[in-house]
Amino acid sequence: MELQKLKFQKADLLVIAAVVLTAALIAAVFLFPVSGSENATVQIYQNGQLIQEVPLQENTTITIPGQYENVVQIQDGKVAITQANCPGEDCVHTGWIHTPGASIVCLPNRVEIRIVGSGGVDLVVG
Repeated sequence: MELQKLKFQKADLLVIAAVVLTAALIAAVFLFPVSGSENATVQIYQNGQLIQEVPLQENTTITIPGQYENVVQIQDGKVAITQANCPGEDCVHTGWIHTPGASIVCLPNRVEIRIVGSGGVDLVVG
């Protein structure tokens, strides 16, 4: 049995280049995400009313009193409720958020933390 030599055609090289370019673009999206959080703000609501608004890029700690107490920490462009004395502490277990549109809720203390700002397009359907 005789082996045939394979030769690359121009179309083969174009397909390889397209695959490499696509892989590079996908890698760039995951390595360098554009979150749009540079101008984002953290809005803190209690009982449905805005009680404080802080730039997401400002490192600070805020204590929210009420029936229970929440400690909100804003650090390095992300926000979390790091301490709470409410039952279950689900708000603490939510962890850190950093993208516009994300939120953390503490139902027992009637607190909502929202990130608002100019976010990029996540998905286009059409």
